[in-house]
Amino acid sequence: MKQQRRNCDTVNGVLLFDKPVGLTSNQALQTVKRLLNACKGGHTGSLDPIATGLLPLFFGEATKLTQFLLNADKRYWTVFQLGVSTTTYDSEGEATATRPVTVSRRDIERALQRFHGEIEQIPPMYSAIKHQGEALYKLARAGVEVERAPRRVIMHEIKLLEFQDNRLTLEIACSKGTYVRSLAQDLGEVLGCGAHVVQLRRLAIGDVSIDQGVALERLQALETPSQRVQLLQPVDSVLHTVPDVHLTPLAAHYLKQGQSVSSRHGLAPGWVRLYEGDSRFLGMGQVLDDGQVAPRRLLALGESP
Repeated sequence: MKQQRRNCDTVNGVLLFDKPVGLTSNQALQTVKRLLNACKGGHTGSLDPIATGLLPLFFGEATKLTQFLLNADKRYWTVFQLGVSTTTYDSEGEATATRPVTVSRRDIERALQRFHGEIEQIPPMYSAIKHQGEALYKLARAGVEVERAPRRVIMHEIKLLEFQDNRLTLEIACSKGTYVRSLAQDLGEVLGCGAHVVQLRRLAIGDVSIDQGVALERLQALETPSQRVQLLQPVDSVLHTVPDVHLTPLAAHYLKQGQSVSSRHGLAPGWVRLYEGDSRFLGMGQVLDDGQVAPRRLLALGESP
């Protein structure tokens, strides 16, 4: 883990950042971290440099809970350019083939039907997936291509919004692990003309929408880190799809000592949000097979931010 900066502030919470084009997810995190003067931060659900939109940034104790948004479904707005294939499957790569586009809107809608539901995708070489400890994109830059195992993903919905000038505008709802760039590449091959992504914007993760997003310009317009910190949300506010369990002060005391406690909520085994009383968020726990609740990811917070 990187050493924390000196003279930084303890900041706890989540910023629903509207990432601008041109930044990697880590560059976005480091930029916002400096603006908040935060000691510790992390992001969930990486976005490519050409992509914009929702990038939740977690700070302080909230970094313990990034996994719960990583596993959520995603929604994107995107534009595919037909007729050109690229090395990266997007506009940042070099063209590998140029072919005429002779398809109609009906052809495209028919082809898109093949990608509905559970499908297999082969991840792009230009991705952060590791092969024998090395990121694939580093191998790709060195001119090395390796075989990638297909991944099962779910396309919940693919809407064709527009087809004009050999460009498709789509809205996509999909499971975690989906590569929109791979969808463009695969669709282009099905259509016989090739395709790549020229625009991509993430609209939602789970039930968290870009409508709540904070732009970089808005952060920069504020004068002090303390003013910017006011834009953070409590970490439990982005986890509403996870059931909640409210505990008595006595049960919460034993839970914070690492003990499982009884619950009369009648929930099925799985992850839950834990509260002491009505509103004090403690962290995440798991309902066990016997109905008891075990602590798993507790936060060291006096109060929720």
